Amino acid sequence: MSRIVRFHETGGPEVLKVEDVEVPDPTAGEVQIRVRAMGLNRAEVMFRTGQYVTQPRFPAILGYEAAGTVEALGPGVSGFSVGDAVSVVPCFMLGEYGLHGEVVNAPAFGVVKHPANLTWEEAAATWMMFVTAYGALVDIANVQAGQTVLIRAASSSVGLAAIQITKALGAVPVALTRRSHKRDELLKHGAAHVIATEEQDLVAEVNRITDGKGAYVAFDPVGGPEVARILEALGYLGIFFQYGALDTAPLSVPVMPLLGKDLTVRGYQLFEITKDPARLGKAKDFIVKGLVSGALKPVIAKTFSLDQIAEAHRYMEGNEQIGKIVVTV
Repeated sequence: MSRIVRFHETGGPEVLKVEDVEVPDPTAGEVQIRVRAMGLNRAEVMFRTGQYVTQPRFPAILGYEAAGTVEALGPGVSGFSVGDAVSVVPCFMLGEYGLHGEVVNAPAFGVVKHPANLTWEEAAATWMMFVTAYGALVDIANVQAGQTVLIRAASSSVGLAAIQITKALGAVPVALTRRSHKRDELLKHGAAHVIATEEQDLVAEVNRITDGKGAYVAFDPVGGPEVARILEALGYLGIFFQYGALDTAPLSVPVMPLLGKDLTVRGYQLFEITKDPARLGKAKDFIVKGLVSGALKPVIAKTFSLDQIAEAHRYMEGNEQIGKIVVTV
């Protein structure tokens, strides 16, 4: 038996229950993990409320990220031993697996022996944020030194990861946040510039920063009407990535900047990377090297205990965190 986070209906954080559940032995291609820490993601909040790309089947399990020790191996799984310290790259849809619990099964494809310099909390916070940012900025856009990257919702865990990766590439990370009260924290975490979009003229500020050239990439988990201004702030052959849907309203795409600057507007999910073994392998190599060197380091906003899982979700919904919310076992 294992204490597992489940919910039996969609709704607010109060629907989450920590229940005793019999965990089956790992099957072929699976690794069983005794969890030490779990990373919380916006996707789990959306899944709990019925607003994610997949719908829960009750009783529903959830959780994309966890770190702990290998408890058992399924048939045919190699490369791991019982007791290994591991963490999990999100490479499945919520509902297929759920990593928020004391003992869980995970697909071996996504299990990683993380660097020894990480704490359990940091290991649990690593993969969603860094792979998501890596896939857009490195794998697809091939950001180069000196180019400017606009990072919306920059105080989120993925936003901070994008700042770190952009900086590691020698490019210029520009943090976009609604109001200026997070400015000092974002600068401390590596942003070269911060634009408070409700207080400043986004296009004018980007033109000032880039000497009129515009940004190369915009990395956006929000969407909505402000996308029009972000597209105006891009330069020739700029790329706009929509990687989330915090605002589900249709995107506003101005035609003249789109045509005049030959822009690319594309949807993106980290599964584009994690379900391709070759691309995932390159992502793991890049991220592990960055973690070992210190160029990449997960930022932990706050930790909760497993019994506080509902409080952890409420904290995420408050949108005031800077970094990753982690739940410990």
